[in-house]
Amino acid sequence: MIKQYETVFIATPVLSESQMKEAAAKYTTYLTERGAEIVSEENWGLKQLAYPINKKTTGFYYLIEFKADTQLIARLETQYRRDERIMRFLTFAMDKDAVAYAEKRRNKAKKEE
Repeated sequence: MIKQYETVFIATPVLSESQMKEAAAKYTTYLTERGAEIVSEENWGLKQLAYPINKKTTGFYYLIEFKADTQLIARLETQYRRDERIMRFLTFAMDKDAVAYAEKRRNKAKKEE
């Protein structure tokens, strides 16, 4: 069954900007190669963490919004767990209200540019 998902991961702050882009590209490529449709991507950059993770107080945040089969999520999260660059991740299925809100937020961001 195809659903729309949003996944956010926090990468270790010791990465350079190019290494962070490489990590993000790895996951978008992983998803598209397995039939997912990327709806949106956002690099939120280096941010302060609410609490230390692995003795680090900052991390690179990256969001990917995509449509995919439900079975792909478990494999994606396994990839996150295997990647030592990823400190935390969260993937959730979006309901119709979340999809509408995300679309509204994207349109607002485009108007501000």
